Amino acid sequence: MPRPLGELEDAVMTRVWKWNRPVTVREVLEDLQQERSIAYTTVMTVLDNLHQKGWVRREAEGRAYRYEAVSTRAAYAAALMNDAWSQSDNPAAALVAFFGMMSDEQRQALRDAVRIVQGPDSEREDRAAPREENPGSATDAGGR
Repeated sequence: MPRPLGELEDAVMTRVWKWNRPVTVREVLEDLQQERSIAYTTVMTVLDNLHQKGWVRREAEGRAYRYEAVSTRAAYAAALMNDAWSQSDNPAAALVAFFGMMSDEQRQALRDAVRIVQGPDSEREDRAAPREENPGSATDAGGR
């Protein structure tokens, strides 16, 4: 499972993910310099480290490289959540605690995600599935 990105790695990857295209060290540097004082070689080292860790792929362009994310930020977040959840000795309790921390908007996003994962067929199956009747009622198989 992935280790959480360091603060500077996250700042760099945030840009790579947001721009969603191959980027140069210079582009990342210029954007980062709007927030902090940082050297070209620092950004180059961070991108090289991210490449070595498998977060970005790179392609040579002249004497420089263009870097591109290997996966999405959503996939990264999902892997971190899965890793944290798998560390629990009581996964159900961990989920209940996690859901309790969510805002209403996050809970709605979770409901939407579950619907997507289940797919449209499962929703139709739920509505079409026969409901179990109360045993012994007038509508069960022997009481018609």
